[in-house]
Amino acid sequence: MTAGINNALANHPGFNRVFGKGRLTMGFILPVEGYPNAATPTLADHLAMTRLAEELGFAALWARDVPLLDPHFGDAGQMLDPYVYLGYLAGQTQKIALGTASTVLTLRHPIHTAKEAASVDFLSNGRVVLGVASGDRPVEYPAFGLEHEFESRGERFREAFSTIRAVTEGSFPEHSSNRFGRMSGHVDMLPKPVHGRLPMLVTGRSRQELSWIAENADGWLFYNVRLEHLGDLLKEWNGAVQQAAGPDAFKPYAQGFFFDLAANPNEPLMSMGPMLRGGRNSYIAFLSHAQALGVNHVAMNLKASRRPAREVLYELAEHVLPLFPSLSI
Repeated sequence: MTAGINNALANHPGFNRVFGKGRLTMGFILPVEGYPNAATPTLADHLAMTRLAEELGFAALWARDVPLLDPHFGDAGQMLDPYVYLGYLAGQTQKIALGTASTVLTLRHPIHTAKEAASVDFLSNGRVVLGVASGDRPVEYPAFGLEHEFESRGERFREAFSTIRAVTEGSFPEHSSNRFGRMSGHVDMLPKPVHGRLPMLVTGRSRQELSWIAENADGWLFYNVRLEHLGDLLKEWNGAVQQAAGPDAFKPYAQGFFFDLAANPNEPLMSMGPMLRGGRNSYIAFLSHAQALGVNHVAMNLKASRRPAREVLYELAEHVLPLFPSLSI
């Protein structure tokens, strides 16, 4: 257990496999497959690759929430519904953390989200970690009849967030939301999280003040940030956490990005918007620097990979993962 961690998460196996103060771990955004020239994956070996990621010792698998394919955005994620898929993977894996990166809270009723997440948490024996987001694709809102909510999605996000907390952490809760309804203590949402709490990391800003994220979330999940800007961002985050929760508080920072591991181990690392590309030696240097700055987890999306995913996993497991191993309680 890491000093300064939220007591509610002290014995949470998923959270503690991924996050530790002063430590960096490695995981994958699903599917574990390279498909650089397509919007959709084949999923041909999806189960074998997720099992391999666990066998090799990686920390987490993260499912994306992409309800509709927007050709202008160009990416459908793993196509499968995140909770259906994670529920399936819960029965096929034993230790690896199962996360969302990220659930779009604004497009789902929070009671459904809470029940889906808590159900997967039960099936996985407490390995679920939720990344949650406000949703930034304007085209999705009209499809859900929510075009009037796009500009106010930050408020909608906060209401959904508080509703999930209320129904997962209290029995027969009393809770009221202008958008999502009222509970007056006569009904309950089951099952409850195995270890009493669903870890929730806010993705990006989600149209919130950083102080709100630091006070209410269990961590912060961000996009690819160049090293020269990362130090200032983490200083801002850690300052907000200490202001919200005290000088010894720890709330992790994680970062997700597209990743293309070059065959030449000495190829310099290039940061191109949301993607990193380079050889393993430059990647090790990047991760070492990121860990020193305070990054606690990297979630690699292999969509951009030009090499077979299995080959990439074995190379990372042999040369990189031993330097940034997964954690345990």
